[in-house]
Amino acid sequence: MTREVRTVVFDEDLKLEAYQFEGIMQKFPNHFHDYYVIGFIEQGKRYLVCNNEEFLLNSGDVVIFNPEDPHACEEIDGSPLDYRCINIQPQVMREYVQEITGLNYLPRFTPTVLYQSELAGSLHELHLMILESQSDFQKEELFLFLLEQLLRDYSDASAPGSSQELTTEIKIICDYIESHFADSITLNQLSEIAGLSKYHLLRLFTRQKGISPYCYLETIRINHAKKLLEQGMLPMEVAIQTGFSDQSHFTNFFKKLIGLTPKQYMRIFTHEAGSIRISDVTT
Repeated sequence: MTREVRTVVFDEDLKLEAYQFEGIMQKFPNHFHDYYVIGFIEQGKRYLVCNNEEFLLNSGDVVIFNPEDPHACEEIDGSPLDYRCINIQPQVMREYVQEITGLNYLPRFTPTVLYQSELAGSLHELHLMILESQSDFQKEELFLFLLEQLLRDYSDASAPGSSQELTTEIKIICDYIESHFADSITLNQLSEIAGLSKYHLLRLFTRQKGISPYCYLETIRINHAKKLLEQGMLPMEVAIQTGFSDQSHFTNFFKKLIGLTPKQYMRIFTHEAGSIRISDVTT
């Protein structure tokens, strides 16, 4: 049987989340985040699709997801995943970028995968400092040097998001979903709003955004749910306010995308110390 351990820490000094997944077999469906993810594979193999590109990941590979980069991954040959990452909110990234470069912008990192990168060692060291709640400035120094190298070697000054220009119809659909995510939305409604047939809408949206309209809606709901959970709102209330049919549906989908239950995620931010480890062991 597989033993899964999931540990999450919010670092008050750096203002970012650190995730550690050990022995994970979970398949993550196509989704996106509204924040940056910088992670690395400690052990295991994964098949990754990001922005319609395919990658085979192995230990020592570094992955970088920009906000709104659609991605999905699954295990290969029954190999469990050991993975560490840090999650950086755009406003926090902007502050660090301005401190490092003197410029006020949000970077876009490419490529998605840095194979067998030397940066994995620095990420591992930084991650350990965060999980061990190290408070001296060595942690911040390491993070700033790491981010400086990423900005110098693997970024440009473009705003996060798809490099492909969206058509007017798809922009309208995205705006509508983002404004009405808590409502019951039907494909007929979206079809009428866009002035496209349902099939044409599905194909065009998925091609331009890299994710289907329904997956886009559910991801928007999860992103809003995370913000409410961070404020201490109970999962039952969050499910209602973000448009999920019931708490069970909300919990299942949240864990499928985030790797934690809503209650576990909420505890990261409601703990008095501001930094908490949540380990979920499954055998």
